[in-house]
Amino acid sequence: MTFLVDTSVWSLALRRDAAVESPEVFALRAALDGAEPVVTTGLVLQELLQGFNGPKARAAIIERLAALPLIQPDRQDHVAAAEVRNVCRRGGIRVGTIDALLIQLCGRYDLTLLSSDRDFAHASSHVPFKIWARS
Repeated sequence: MTFLVDTSVWSLALRRDAAVESPEVFALRAALDGAEPVVTTGLVLQELLQGFNGPKARAAIIERLAALPLIQPDRQDHVAAAEVRNVCRRGGIRVGTIDALLIQLCGRYDLTLLSSDRDFAHASSHVPFKIWARS
C-alpha cells in the first residue's frame, strides 16, 4: 500500500506547539519510518504552506516534503476530478475541488488516502478509491 497523505494529517503531525496524537498521525509516522511508501502532490504542499506562518515553518515543510515523490496531475486528472465532484454532488455529498483531485489521484495511481477529514469517507460511498481505516 502506498499512502497519499491529505493536508489534514500533515497539519496535525507538523503542529509547532505539539503534534496531535491521532491514529492517522501514528499511521503517517509508521509509514515514514519505512512501513509504507508515502507520496504527495503539489496541492497538499501548497495547502500546508498557506496554513503555516513564518520562514522557519515554511522551510521545514518544504524540506520534509521534498523527500517524498511528487505526483503531478495532468489534464485528464482534472477532467476526472470534476466528474468525481459531480458524482458526489448528485449523491448529496459536497466534495471540494482539491479533495476531488486527491480522490482522482488515489484511483489513478492505486494509492490509499490517509486523511482525518471524514468527508472522504462519505465520498467513498459514491466514488471508488482506497481510504485508510483504523484497524
